[in-house]
Amino acid sequence: MKETIQLLADIVNNLHDFIQIYVSSSLNLSLTDKDLHFWIMGFIGIVVFLFVLVISKIIVKMPFGITILSFLYTTTFMFVLVFAIEIQQALTNRGNMEFEDALVGLLGFFAFFLVFVVIAFAFFMTRRLLKSLFKK
Repeated sequence: MKETIQLLADIVNNLHDFIQIYVSSSLNLSLTDKDLHFWIMGFIGIVVFLFVLVISKIIVKMPFGITILSFLYTTTFMFVLVFAIEIQQALTNRGNMEFEDALVGLLGFFAFFLVFVVIAFAFFMTRRLLKSLFKK
């Protein structure tokens, strides 16, 4: 996992250098590191926001749309959490930073969510059956 994070860090650093050295200097912008972060992160953030906004509006109109949206938000949170824990283990040398640990943690969330879905479906179907029985 350390190698993967190092590879991603190298890609980000090379992209950063490319933008700062080639793009900024060729356009005579003389952007500082803070300026570069402001513009690039602002652009990435607004593009991601607009994408999520469009997808969210589509999902909310679907049956169980809020549940789907909640699942997607929680899944995003869990990805950040499990990788933050693994990175924290590497930084503090308390435990081993392993990609497999992150995957197993996410698998635990998906397993628990599947149990939730089965219980919710059983409750929904029981309630529906009882309503149809008492209407007669």
